[in-house]
Amino acid sequence: MEPSNDDFEGFGDGVEGFPKRLPDDCVEYSLFIIDARINSQRELLSRLEAVCKDALKLADSLLKEYIWQRDGFGLEVENAKGLTYLHGLTNYGDSVDDEWLIVYILKELSKRFPELWVKVVDTDGEFLLIEAANALPRWLNPEIADNRVWIHNDTLRIIPLRAAPPTSSNAATTPISRSLGLEEAHKIITSSSNILIHSSLIEAEAFYRMRNYPAQISESLHYALITIPRKLAFIIHDRPAAIATATEAFYLRDPIAMKPLQSTTPSLIFAPEDLTTVSIRFTRVLYAQLKSQQFSPPVVWKEKLAQAEKAATSNAIKQKEHARLEMGMKVTSGFEMLLSDPKNGDNRRVREIKILLDDLQSGDETLPTDAEISKWQNVSREDNEKWLEINFEDFEKELDGKRKEKKAGIPGVLGPEPPSGFGDAKTHADLKKMVERFEAFLNDDEAGVDGAEVDDMDFDDDDEDDSDEEDSEDEDKHVSFDEKEFARMMREMMGMPTEEEEATGLPAKNGKAPHLSKDNRIEEVDTDKEEHENEAREIQEVMKRMEAELNEAGAFSLEPPSDKSKGKKKAITQSEDKEDWEDESDEGEVDIDFNLAKNLLESFKSQAGMPGPGGNLMGMMGMQLPRDEDEGPTSSKKS
Repeated sequence: MEPSNDDFEGFGDGVEGFPKRLPDDCVEYSLFIIDARINSQRELLSRLEAVCKDALKLADSLLKEYIWQRDGFGLEVENAKGLTYLHGLTNYGDSVDDEWLIVYILKELSKRFPELWVKVVDTDGEFLLIEAANALPRWLNPEIADNRVWIHNDTLRIIPLRAAPPTSSNAATTPISRSLGLEEAHKIITSSSNILIHSSLIEAEAFYRMRNYPAQISESLHYALITIPRKLAFIIHDRPAAIATATEAFYLRDPIAMKPLQSTTPSLIFAPEDLTTVSIRFTRVLYAQLKSQQFSPPVVWKEKLAQAEKAATSNAIKQKEHARLEMGMKVTSGFEMLLSDPKNGDNRRVREIKILLDDLQSGDETLPTDAEISKWQNVSREDNEKWLEINFEDFEKELDGKRKEKKAGIPGVLGPEPPSGFGDAKTHADLKKMVERFEAFLNDDEAGVDGAEVDDMDFDDDDEDDSDEEDSEDEDKHVSFDEKEFARMMREMMGMPTEEEEATGLPAKNGKAPHLSKDNRIEEVDTDKEEHENEAREIQEVMKRMEAELNEAGAFSLEPPSDKSKGKKKAITQSEDKEDWEDESDEGEVDIDFNLAKNLLESFKSQAGMPGPGGNLMGMMGMQLPRDEDEGPTSSKKS
């Protein structure tokens, strides 16, 4: 990898208040040799060179056909703050798989060199800890995590708090809320590496995404047949990694890059002439970026695409040919924009492509014939695109924790069984993990009425004015939450008797009772003891009469109505039925189960077929309701 130019090299790891920050979508890795037997700088450099050579060999053996999204894996010797080590910085773009592939290479490298200690971070910081957030101890939060996480001998090691000495400014306090500097972490590992923490649970969570490596490397590739000019087929065959740069140029195109393609009299480098169909190797990310883009074809491609589309209307084979031509048009347009945009002039891959084009023009190179193309490796390979598709029924079943039932039959008769679930296996596993963590959060028995617990480290340590603190304390005193009072108020608002009333049959002792005024509003009226008792008796009688009427009407019955009740139902008009359903101002006690069922159904109906809380709750209880059909005219049409 080419060394990066750092315009702010003088700031090193940053200055106080302005810590060093990596560019977006970048992963940085540092490899240290820590061995007490090394006595000289020359010996240390020799060991680092040996690690660097072995790392490149390991990468070559694992990545024979792999295509990096932007930058590849690379190491170079670096000296900083009195330390000599191997350093690398990779921009992985939109392909997070590139980042985890680098972590896997570093992890494998640590097995080969027992004296090797590896630190890897990205734009978000210690991203391995972010992956393991569900298993971390309370004290290990982002404010103190810097330079504490290391990979050593295929394991994850964490520098504990007690390993960090107090700060020089305050030697009496323990270092609870302080990050470590790189030199300090290096010193701790050198002097007392045995005190570092190794947790198998944290390690399993942090390395979870690498569980399928190295098989995942080949599974992340995708071969597709596309129709492109013969000249471009020659370029891609000679420089297969250039497909990543061209795809990014197409995916991130701007009006300036599009100008050569929009011209009515274009002089294109790759004109749609002498077309040939070949298999091109992509990563799944690159292929998805091309496939998902809606792109209006350039002027010179429109006629060919229109002819192919017309022929594909009634022929399955022609439909495939049209799809290959359309994908080839996108790839060719990407290469056109890549080579014609002046801002790409210093790109290494652009320079290599232009050298090949010059060789073709000068006659040093010749275009391959059809016979020569047919001998290329995997020239006719075309992978399945089902990993692009998501079956939303399977998606919902996975969220509910259910799997699609397998059909009975002889295994292997119709080929290998497809993977369970939807999409690729990686997405399937990540989704399951996300749902499990969310359910664990909801089912946390330790959480109280205050919600999620917050560590002391999560509060801002900045000093504030004493007056502001006093004001906030005074405000907190006025704001309090009484659960019993809240429950009593909710019961009164819903017209339900309080717990005290249910137990004694009398109103609460606070001297206030719900009273229904002429304008149907609940008021609180102060009365003496006799009036309370009389009113309580009246309420009980009203509730009994209402309950008898509701029972007679079958409101509390969950059984289907009998034939005798059909005549009564016909006599009730639609407007009266709607008023009874929506009337919530009843004086008596309301059946809670009936209210719950009504509210659930109304919530489900209000979703209008979309996801929502009602559907989710009933789905978790194993209840699958049909979609709510339109009322009125729809039902009348059915015979």
